[in-house]
Amino acid sequence: MVADTEYAFCCSGCLNVCQAIHDAGLDDFYARVQQREAELTPPPDMPADMDQYDLHEVQQDMVLQHANGRREALLLVEGIHCAACIWLIEKGLKALPGIEFAEVNLARQRLRVVWKAGQVQLSAIVQRLAALGYAALPYNQEAAEGQQKRQNRSLLFRMGFAAFGAMNIMWISIALYAGAFSSISAEYRNFFHWVSFAIATPVLVYSGGPFLSSAWRGLMRLRLSMDLPIAIGASVTFAYSLWQTINHGEHVYFDTVVTFLFVILLGRYLEALARRNASSASLRLMELQPRMATLLTVDGEQRVAIRKLVAGDRVLVRAGDKLPADGEVMEGESHLDESMLTGESMPVHKKTGDAVAAGTVNLDAPLVVVVRQVGGGTMLARIIHLVEAAQGSKARVQRLADRIVPWFVAATLGLAALTFVYWLRQDVDTALLAAAAVLIITCPCALGLATPMAIAVSSGVGARAGVLVRNGEALERLSEIDHVVFDKTGTLTEGRMRVIECASVFGDMGSDEVLQLAAAIERHFPHPLSRAITDEAERRKLEFLPATALQSVPGMGVRGDVQGKSLCLGNARLLVENGISLTADQLRVRQRIEADMGICVWLAVDGQLSGFIHLQDKLRDGAAEVVAILHREGIGVSLLTGDSEQAAACVQQKLGDMQVVAGVLPEEKAQAVMQLREQGKKVLMVGDGVNDAPALAVADVSIAMGSGADVSLESADVVLMSSDIDKVLYALMLGRQTLKTVRQNLGLSLAYNLLLVPLAMAALVTPVFAAIAMPVSSLLVIGNAVLIRRRCRYVAPVSCSAGQKRSQHKKDA
Repeated sequence: MVADTEYAFCCSGCLNVCQAIHDAGLDDFYARVQQREAELTPPPDMPADMDQYDLHEVQQDMVLQHANGRREALLLVEGIHCAACIWLIEKGLKALPGIEFAEVNLARQRLRVVWKAGQVQLSAIVQRLAALGYAALPYNQEAAEGQQKRQNRSLLFRMGFAAFGAMNIMWISIALYAGAFSSISAEYRNFFHWVSFAIATPVLVYSGGPFLSSAWRGLMRLRLSMDLPIAIGASVTFAYSLWQTINHGEHVYFDTVVTFLFVILLGRYLEALARRNASSASLRLMELQPRMATLLTVDGEQRVAIRKLVAGDRVLVRAGDKLPADGEVMEGESHLDESMLTGESMPVHKKTGDAVAAGTVNLDAPLVVVVRQVGGGTMLARIIHLVEAAQGSKARVQRLADRIVPWFVAATLGLAALTFVYWLRQDVDTALLAAAAVLIITCPCALGLATPMAIAVSSGVGARAGVLVRNGEALERLSEIDHVVFDKTGTLTEGRMRVIECASVFGDMGSDEVLQLAAAIERHFPHPLSRAITDEAERRKLEFLPATALQSVPGMGVRGDVQGKSLCLGNARLLVENGISLTADQLRVRQRIEADMGICVWLAVDGQLSGFIHLQDKLRDGAAEVVAILHREGIGVSLLTGDSEQAAACVQQKLGDMQVVAGVLPEEKAQAVMQLREQGKKVLMVGDGVNDAPALAVADVSIAMGSGADVSLESADVVLMSSDIDKVLYALMLGRQTLKTVRQNLGLSLAYNLLLVPLAMAALVTPVFAAIAMPVSSLLVIGNAVLIRRRCRYVAPVSCSAGQKRSQHKKDA
């Protein structure tokens, strides 16, 4: 190969250099590199067996099934590298019947698509992408890693080949430059020009091939891609140099073509590495999933791949191992590290009957776990999907940028043409180089990366802190919030109710009997009050009676039949609705309980009041400080609760000044939020995601609080994986910092163009300098986005301005 050839470079022996290059067999070297490239990076052709993607068995691991026949999938798409690619793919797919949503993640080169299964198949979507010039396949971790390696390898081969050409052609340029001062003969000068042509041609075809093919595909579909200016600049400069060579002209620019192709490829390689590092949150989450599990069978232990696990299997998780699937502890007791899922550094105690999540680490002792969810159904998989969706989503400002990109490319071509015409009056060489510099330097890559990189980094930072943001638009709206509405139970309070007292109204029932009847119904419902009553019944080891005709009455309580008796269990409004009134003594009991933030749950049997249960909750740690910080930041605070006015007033007294609306049903909570919005407020609703769905849906931004394993990821714009109230402040800070970074990035990209485009039009910038400046602008934008990690460290608690800190860092974001 070429490495076997000895070179003796010297300025006085340029003819020997050229002969050495010729003897090295440049065409043979190029052919071998192409062959090697073909072996390692096959061209993005359509898979021959695309019909398999339509099989239900295949889609189980790669497609999410939604209601009404809707399907959702993540696709790996090769060849995405600019905002114009995003625009082309999204426009092209949305033209297909049955496509409801298509959004490209530039940072991860992935496409999230939602379609109606009855109108279009997944294979047709992949075929459509192939027709647009992009190879796609359903996402999985192995395929993603393989694609990344292939793309990096391809870039390295093309960049290395361009570097080889640049090093050699520079010696020719030195000889020509030296000859210009020593009156080199026309014969030798023309010979050097032909040697430069021999070096530049394979570099343009091979290293510049992706730019040329992308530009050609775009033109065939009447689309202006960002590769078009680069392709025109390289091709026109090459063609002019060839024309000069054929006509024995004095000046050629083959070295310029080769050098700026090398610089652009180097910039894209560095840019790809920076994007991968900036949006690595989902990769870290994927690494939590172990590859193997210890399955317990009748024959003993067996090591199997986690793909072979099914619901009902028993697995052994030793100390130090990661849990392979979601499940329930069957035997053993230990502590689990759930920090990567919830953002909490404190280990969580787990015992028999407790739920556990895939990816968490067993710290102390062996556990036997019964598998409940595997694969895409696990909490970890849903979190990864949420992070991926958020990183690929678009804020409103990004949609505006995407609409600008095609016009930006058209403006670039217009400015280059204007520059060429203006300088043509002086000479062709100046006009050509100035126009080429304009074409290269105005590439809007930095503009296309400004918003998606900020959203990708922010989503990853939030995920590591246990704050899951569903989309970029939610991050943008968080920065505008000026009023926060809190639900009480499970939000401002811990939601971990404790039964303090069970009593019969008339003394005809024992405490255990009242609790047993209540638990028979409540154990079927997920509300915190229901869990507290059920837990107390289990603690007292009471038998659970069968219940039928179960019914939930939102904001009031529950109904059901137990042993032939009709039971009502809830607040005073439920009693009134069933024609039951409270006596003066019973009202005094309720007032006594609610005066200390307690809740009184009444039990009626066959239309007669029979007993009550006193449940007690307490405010979350730091709740008062969170309210105080919101007030200092100029943000209004409201409390919505279905409890009585007396209970709400007790909360208000402990938390400080806030608007209180008590005794409201879920629908009335939504009306209260809408009233605030009609007043011009930007409202954030914070609830537990259980009975606050109407209010969460109508707020500008909604946050659902949970505890990792039981939280509904679909209930709000932002999901807190733990129940720390201070993470509401962190989410607000993250939104503000994201929007600030987006504006900074847009400012950087616009400043870059406003500064350098006039210089290029004035012929003060060479194409090579333009090739250096173009990737540098993109790297500046990426680097500024990465700084979000440093600017948004999770602190307990965090102020919205990120400037007030009460304690040491709990977890580095």
